Amino acid sequence: MSRPVRIEFPGAIYHITSRGTEGQTVFLDRDDRGVFLNILDNIVSRFGWLIHAYVLMDDHYHLVVEIPQATLSRGMRQLNGVYTQHFNRRHESVGPIFQGRFKSVLFEKEAYLLPVCRHVVLNAVRLGAPSQLTRYRWSSHRATAGQVDPPSFLHTGDVLGAFGKRQRDCQRKYRQFVEAGIDAGSPLDDRQHQVLLGSPAFLKSMAPILQGERMAKRGPRAAQRRRSLTSLFRNVQGQSRSVRNEKIRQAHLDHGYTLMEIGDHLGLHYTTVSKVVNLRTA
Repeated sequence: MSRPVRIEFPGAIYHITSRGTEGQTVFLDRDDRGVFLNILDNIVSRFGWLIHAYVLMDDHYHLVVEIPQATLSRGMRQLNGVYTQHFNRRHESVGPIFQGRFKSVLFEKEAYLLPVCRHVVLNAVRLGAPSQLTRYRWSSHRATAGQVDPPSFLHTGDVLGAFGKRQRDCQRKYRQFVEAGIDAGSPLDDRQHQVLLGSPAFLKSMAPILQGERMAKRGPRAAQRRRSLTSLFRNVQGQSRSVRNEKIRQAHLDHGYTLMEIGDHLGLHYTTVSKVVNLRTA
């Protein structure tokens, strides 16, 4: 079987997994896991990634990653490479610890963000009893559910935003959504061409890339939006910060603009926009 094509473009979102070579354990203890998450934090800061969900198992990990620029391969090389150096140095071993290339599935965000994130965090349940879901500390679930403070690199705004406006209600509905999927199948079973998950229209838009054409600089044409950023942020300079922040959330959650697009329009760094989106009404 030929190697699947790697599709990268600004705004793309992926399910990522990387496994230990021949089932090798890659996280031996809490220190290994803590170091890996610190490295991930650095990658997020450097490349501007949005981490929507994650879980660390003994012999592999899963991430849901959105990239504002086409830096997935660069960031993953650094993530796995720096962690491998740590692992070999700490455990006095040599050679690669991860099995070949990481695997990525590019998916359609609107339709699949929630089921893919649910699939990721439910890996903890596969360790045993369903109670593992709320007890397992090496996944994003407890932070997204409001049970612990989220790490700085975790972006919960889009997942929780799918459940409404009020944070506590959103967290409760998120918990119910995840628990309802314990016995559900994996959404990744529906992927096409090994690397794509989405509607027929989404798959059609990716067809030229699968056939060898180069991706345009800004990725596929965005869906028609109801209002332009210029219209959304008209006279925003003369308004309060709270009004500006509400317009930022509206642009992202209601109109589908990326954090990078909003930041470029307002002259703000994407991390500032991300923090605004995550600050929801309690």
